[in-house]
Amino acid sequence: MKSSHTSGLILVLVWAISGFSQVTSAELDTEALRRAISGPDRDVNDFVRDAARKPVEVLAWLGIEESMEVLDLYAAGGYYTFILAKAVGPDGHVIAQNTPRGLAYEEDRQEISQGEALAAKLQRGNLTNVTQMISRVQDLPIPAASLDAIMVAQVLHDYYNPDPQRALEMLQQLYALLKPGGFVGITDHVGIAGQNNRQLHRMEIAQAVSIAQQAGFDVQQSELLRNPQDDHRRNIFDPRLNRNTDRFLLKLSKPQQ
Repeated sequence: MKSSHTSGLILVLVWAISGFSQVTSAELDTEALRRAISGPDRDVNDFVRDAARKPVEVLAWLGIEESMEVLDLYAAGGYYTFILAKAVGPDGHVIAQNTPRGLAYEEDRQEISQGEALAAKLQRGNLTNVTQMISRVQDLPIPAASLDAIMVAQVLHDYYNPDPQRALEMLQQLYALLKPGGFVGITDHVGIAGQNNRQLHRMEIAQAVSIAQQAGFDVQQSELLRNPQDDHRRNIFDPRLNRNTDRFLLKLSKPQQ
């Protein structure tokens, strides 16, 4: 599978011109998805993340359906890319976006890069409905109003903490990429007021809700990923947390026009 910026652009343009995104979606079969992500074609390292991330429940609550056009923003090593590819099925399409710099980051608790981890998932899972897109977020070669959904998993705090305006502009850009009625799924680590959330890699829920509303989205919130046992004073990478942070889950919907 080609993974260059150019091949991603060509495929996206062909997809848009051909009307590929006009396929009627079908409701997500959660039991079929559980089976699909439980097979030997999935990276064993990803199974240990499922208990905290509850991916099937998350996608069902968000409203991911078969045949959708989905962007996995900053896909990193492809945890959600694999699951989304199985969820949308052969008539759907997933764009796994990473930055050139991000591809070189170390994959979580593994001695490989995120780029290597993602490439291995695509090959091992035979994910022919996935396109890699290597591009900065502000340069994404995706047509406006062409996506059904966008997944932003544990990324928003990296935009917001250094510069809330940058986070707002990112959400405004995602708003433009969505079809009317499309949505963004946001998961992130809960931070509390008064703590150095930038250093802890966390953010306050109210901050996420506020910038989403400023960007024009209707916001729904789920308690699905909450964990009252989390110590919000600890960095999310603290081994004492063992990945089990308190997380918020938001659905940001673009109003129908």
